[in-house]
Amino acid sequence: MASSSTTLFNFTLSSNSLLHHQRTKSSKPLLSSSCIINQHTVSSINHHLVPTRVTYPLLPSSSAPNSRFHVRSQKQKVYSAGGKSEPLASDAKYQEEFSLSSVILPFLFPALGGLLFGYDIGATSGATISLQSPELSGITWFNLSSIQLGLVVSGSLYGALLGSILAFAVADFLGRKRQLIVAALLYILGGAITAAAPELNVLLAGRLLYGLGIGLAMHGAPLYIAETCPSQIRGTLVSLKELFIVLGILGGYFVGSFQISSVGGWRFMYGFSAPVAVLMGLGMWTLPASPRWLLLKAVQGKGSFQDLKEKAIFSLSKLRGRPPGDKESERQIEETLVSLKSAYKDQESEGNFLEVFQGPNLKAFIIGGGLVLFQQITGQPSVLYYAGSILQSAGFSAASDATKVSVVIGLFKLQMTWVAVLKVDDLGRRPLLIAGVSGIGLSLGLLSAYYKFLGGFPLVAVGALLLYVGCYQISFGPISWLMVSETFPIRTRGRGISLAVLTNFASNAVVTFAFSPLKELLGAENLFLLFGAISLVALLFVIFSVPETKGLSLEEIESKILK
Repeated sequence: MASSSTTLFNFTLSSNSLLHHQRTKSSKPLLSSSCIINQHTVSSINHHLVPTRVTYPLLPSSSAPNSRFHVRSQKQKVYSAGGKSEPLASDAKYQEEFSLSSVILPFLFPALGGLLFGYDIGATSGATISLQSPELSGITWFNLSSIQLGLVVSGSLYGALLGSILAFAVADFLGRKRQLIVAALLYILGGAITAAAPELNVLLAGRLLYGLGIGLAMHGAPLYIAETCPSQIRGTLVSLKELFIVLGILGGYFVGSFQISSVGGWRFMYGFSAPVAVLMGLGMWTLPASPRWLLLKAVQGKGSFQDLKEKAIFSLSKLRGRPPGDKESERQIEETLVSLKSAYKDQESEGNFLEVFQGPNLKAFIIGGGLVLFQQITGQPSVLYYAGSILQSAGFSAASDATKVSVVIGLFKLQMTWVAVLKVDDLGRRPLLIAGVSGIGLSLGLLSAYYKFLGGFPLVAVGALLLYVGCYQISFGPISWLMVSETFPIRTRGRGISLAVLTNFASNAVVTFAFSPLKELLGAENLFLLFGAISLVALLFVIFSVPETKGLSLEEIESKILK
């Protein structure tokens, strides 16, 4: 039995049809300017209504930076906000007019910060092979211990952990633009020092500096994008950050595959990030400061209110490609200023940091923090950073063969990321998490079986890695951070997300560092079996502790799930 889809239309009444409507339907109210109707009823009222353009309702601004569009099914024709059911039309927001070209650069240059994070993951996969090769390393200190190798691989993650802590202390002082410029400088220094390192300690220092750039960039990029892009595409652009990280991983795999046979190829693999970081830094230099950050300084009294307001107007004019100080930008800044004053008053009334661990906030932290923790301790950093080494030991003995297969894995990862983005609002969070985590457990079991008794079948290792990557990208990869942004109450969302970021980088660094020593101690077969057992625990956690938030407003999540 076919079911009719729910479609959102915007209509205007023609003058003739309006007179006809008033004569024949005077006892009924006119349709609102934005309404939901079933597809099969359109033809019956087509002579009354003239379609103009599609208009999507926006979530309240409190959902930024992870704003999402929610459309009810045909049986639920109201949009709920703040616990009240109202006609969907009442929640439709002003649709800002903008050109696509005006939002590309303000998104692209900050997003390069995420791309460079992903590039480090992909490049390290090939660099660890090159660095330890007596023939290809081009150094005399190639014989690294498992501890030293773990430090090389996880050095950038420890730097990212420190950088994320630093970001929370200096972000509002520096502003989003300057924070990303500093991140670009750290990327340049870290990549250059690592590439030119004459000995191990210098290489580790370069990795740490690069990681500091990661921490600052991963904090500043989504903030700048969310605060400068038009509200109706905010959720889409911020969500694309995950795609840029995947593109970076793929780029690292590609560079590694081309340089793996060169003497000292690991230097180029790490050094290639520097020119990309230069592009990021120069691009951010040309962009204006975030208008919202300028207004935040004005509200906080950290400068002349009028001067900061005027700077915000000119900044928005430049971002939208309008004449300096145009009336439309001035009107938008006035509206934002009113909203920001109200939000800042709420911020001032927030409790202390321990509030995150109390009541509904604790439940939210268990859900969000648990997901980002299991995201890492099921072995994800190890599989990505050591993909080349795993494939090499799995039968692809030539370094070039291993890195080429890594490129295939990167392309597959990119494809599965698109699947997750397209399906997460259709299928829901829990089904994707349950299916993905189950697949992760199966893939880790296959990797363990390969090392135990299937050594003659290298395609088993390749298939297991592809299964792992695909399942991760439809589950833990994008959904963990989506759930983090959805579950924390508005009152503690900033602190909660900050704590989740720290949990993510800390567990990532520990797992990445521990992989090589544990592999040496337990053997690859038992290590992957351990990760598989943890994934089963993660599956139970998802089944019994993670709620379904599809189609719920942030207020509904707080009132219905966290109570």
